[in-house]
Order: sequence, then C-alpha cells, then structure tokens
Amino acid sequence: MHKEAVTSDETLPVIDMAPLFRSDAVTEQCQVAEAIRAACRRHGFFFLTGHGVPPVLLSELEAVSRRFFALPQEAKMAIPMAAGGPAWRGYFPVGQELTSGKPDIKEGLYFGSELPAEHPRVQAGWPLHGANLWPSELPEMQPIVLSYMSAVSRAAQVLLRGIAMALGLPADYFQATYTAEATVLFRIFHYPASAPEGIDASESWSVGEHTDYGLLTLLAQDESGGLQVKSQGRWIAVPPLPGALVCNIGDMLDLLTGGWFCSTPHRVDNQSGRDRLSFPLFFDPDFAAQMRRLPNGNLAHEAGFGAGGGERWDGADLQAFEGTYGDYLMGKVSKVFPELGRKVL
Repeated sequence: MHKEAVTSDETLPVIDMAPLFRSDAVTEQCQVAEAIRAACRRHGFFFLTGHGVPPVLLSELEAVSRRFFALPQEAKMAIPMAAGGPAWRGYFPVGQELTSGKPDIKEGLYFGSELPAEHPRVQAGWPLHGANLWPSELPEMQPIVLSYMSAVSRAAQVLLRGIAMALGLPADYFQATYTAEATVLFRIFHYPASAPEGIDASESWSVGEHTDYGLLTLLAQDESGGLQVKSQGRWIAVPPLPGALVCNIGDMLDLLTGGWFCSTPHRVDNQSGRDRLSFPLFFDPDFAAQMRRLPNGNLAHEAGFGAGGGERWDGADLQAFEGTYGDYLMGKVSKVFPELGRKVL
C-alpha cells in the first residue's frame, strides 16, 4: 500500500491563551479570539501556550506512563477494557483499536471523568460513565492522571470562551449550553518503535486517518513527533513544541457551525525509531446534549457560514446528523472497538 506522504512544510499557528484567564484583558482576549478564528478556519489545528497546565505535572504523567507500558503484558491485561464495562475504561493491547478500519500500531489506556457508583448516570447504566480502572502496581498513577485531567479540562473550558468570541457568541455560550457537564475522555497512547509481529507496518499507521468526535482535543506529545494534519488538501507534519499543547476542533464544532469550522483529518506515523507517547484529552458536549446549529449571530454575513464544509474524508454527511452527542459518540466508538462494542455496549 502506498502511504500518502507529507507534502507541505507549513507550520501550525501558535496561540497564547493566557489573556483568556484574565478578566481585565478585554483587548487581548479579542486578539486571541481573532487568532483562534483564523486557525480554525484554515487548519482546525493550532499550538496552544499559556494554558496553565504545570510542566511538572506533564513530566510526572509521562514518567508514570512509561512505567506502566514497561510492565509485563499480563500485568497490563489485569485492567482490560472489557472489565470496565459500559464505562469503557482500561487497557487495550497493540492492534485492538481500529481507528480507520485497520489495526493501529499502538496500545493504550482509556480514562474518563471519575464518577462514583451512586452517580445518577452510573446508576442508570449510561455508557461511558463510571469509574476508571487503575493498575495496582502503580498506585501513583491515579492522582497524577486525575490532576492532569483536571488541569487540561480547566484550560479547555477557558479556551471555549475564546472560541465562542471567535464565533460572535457570548463568552460563556458553550459552558451555559453544552459543557456544564462536559463529556471528558482521556487517553494515554504508547506507540512501539516498530510494528509487532503480525502487523504489516507498510499497510498500517500508528493511528489511521480520522477526525475527532466532539468539541475540542488538547494533546500533549513527547519529543518523538509523528503527528500529521491534513490541511488545505496537503499533509503537514506537527512536531512537538516544548511546553505547548496541540489543539484541534472536532466533529461537533464542525456540525454546530454548519461546517464553517471544519474538523480536520489527522493521523500518526511513528518513524522516530523509538517508543512514542501521546496524551489526548477530549473535551466534549454533555452526553445528553441535543446537537443543533449555533445561532449565526455576528457571522451571518460571512461567506460560507452555515453552508457546510464540503465532502468529508470518510464520505459521511456530518451535517445531516440529528440527535444527542451521546448518540453520535456511541455510533463511533463501537466501530473503533467492534468486538468490545458487541460484548459491552
């Protein structure tokens, strides 16, 4: 199989979101909103600085993640995703996740908002709601992961204020409408230096081409690189920028804006010759939120606003979707883990 290569040396914009945390920085906030608007219109991706996530926390997360993936396979399989039940949490081995229909060359851990058994949604058996699974060999992983999720979720909620402003909406629009009880999903992915036996690296990607499902993804990656973004019809390499997160918009922001902001296809190809780690946090609408077009507001005059984003990478008609975010999400995850989906969901 011929792999389509990176063909552009363009780089993603870097946006400092620090003014969004300050109530006295109105002018700077407007400038940030304008930068977000331009980045989301052109790429759907950008680097994010000033996010407030402590560097030491990311260092601790990377260290404990490397310790986990260095464990014997039987120790990792002590917390398999099948044991997470409808909460959809736990470990999966290399080759089990099918991002674009073929096995990815990665293994990983799935986490989400830590909900107690007495939470109404857990009691009602809602999928993707519940408790996380933690490795008994690494008790330090739980506080590190939960602290990291909390810090990145705070950054995402604040960033949505800038995105709302970029769309001509009140700054609190998303929190008031979609993310007061956000669907927060977090992954730790490990990409081995080489494909294991049984997987043909010439036909498989570390992660196949896809778009993300929700509103925002905030990604930390180690120094190995490998992330590639398809922007304006060409593939761009996205090497890590020290201290920065990579932000991209997902399908729901595409849907809400009628395609004016487009969720951008991306993939991973680990050619570094060493193991790679990445840490995506998906900050998405309330599972029960009905997904409807945003009010056009100040953008009604903009060319293309609400007109749809053209043909998608997967041929799907995103703008035809009707229902809740949970409906959309469940339709996706059952395809990524088809066997597990049949057993659990």
